[in-house]
Amino acid sequence: MVKCPINIIIIGDNMSKYDRKKVYEYAEKWAYLRNPQYYNYEYLGGDCTNFVSQCVYAGCGEMNYDMNNGWYYINANNKSPSWTGVEFLYNFLVSNRSAGPKGIETTIDKLEIGDIIQLSFNGVQFTHGLVVVQNADNEDNTLIAAHTFDAFGRKVSSYEYLKYRCIHLI
Repeated sequence: MVKCPINIIIIGDNMSKYDRKKVYEYAEKWAYLRNPQYYNYEYLGGDCTNFVSQCVYAGCGEMNYDMNNGWYYINANNKSPSWTGVEFLYNFLVSNRSAGPKGIETTIDKLEIGDIIQLSFNGVQFTHGLVVVQNADNEDNTLIAAHTFDAFGRKVSSYEYLKYRCIHLI
């Protein structure tokens, strides 16, 4: 069983709080279920990034409603590509300079609870997103939560991927 450390709050450069404990709690509650406030994209290409976005939103509480480059969910037909698309989410997080979450690409040993790992199964495209629920220094000790291949407390190393990238939320 994975236990969440208490009172994890990170203050970012824009002084907004990313509450990693809330991310953990959301992931724990919804890893094997579907939150009825969000559409389930399981049969429309997968629900992994939708779940990652829900977890991140639980931790930051702020969306970016920019219709061209934002990160938001209003309903199943009114959402940004970055809410459900692996590459779009990566691009939004690492380039975002306004409202909503921000991230930087890093190494697995720098990840914390609430950060993101994206997997590439063919070595070219990243197509699966994971939320870190226990951080460590390598793929064998870092545990994640995910949808599509529903999991909570699963080792990153248990996936058959060719490469991965890590995004630290700031």
